[in-house]
Amino acid sequence: MTRLEASRALVAALGDEPIVASLGHPAYDLFAAGDRRANFYTWGSMGLASSLGLGLALARPALRVFVVDGDGSLLMNLGSLATIASTKPPNLVLIVWDNEEYGTTGGQATATAHGADLDAAARAMGIHATVTVRTEEGLRAAIVRARVDAGPWVIVAKVQESAPAVKPPLDCVFIKQRFMAAIGSAEPATRGTHQ
Repeated sequence: MTRLEASRALVAALGDEPIVASLGHPAYDLFAAGDRRANFYTWGSMGLASSLGLGLALARPALRVFVVDGDGSLLMNLGSLATIASTKPPNLVLIVWDNEEYGTTGGQATATAHGADLDAAARAMGIHATVTVRTEEGLRAAIVRARVDAGPWVIVAKVQESAPAVKPPLDCVFIKQRFMAAIGSAEPATRGTHQ
């Protein structure tokens, strides 16, 4: 499955749960799969989607928080898995689109192309709800479980590069205000000058 197909399967499987997207292609594919107020697209923050999602899950325990990260981004902040394991937010679901390359920066191989196993790394850090999936059916089944079974969850989805053609809004203030409104904040959303 491509990352775009996986992103479409994720959006179709969810209701209004928030999704924090890593910068670059994971954000582009999430936008193409279905822009929604509860999507939080990050910019200039490689490696931090898992930490942002963790903070949101801890701050808002009534929300089931989904994070879509790339293998390269998660490898830049592998320590977040240890923090996730030690804080044990039952409402956090980290999905790693593992295409075994840095797709946004030119297709250089990541460590997963050479045998690094992010599912095993998560388990070694103490996260017990982990799974690696290779098909849309496997991904959908994992998402169904992760929506109801306590986490934290790490779902490693082996995907192919998608070469996204559309990008989400670049107006960071608008993205933040729209997302905050989607998760229950009274702050009004306004569109700035940047699209």
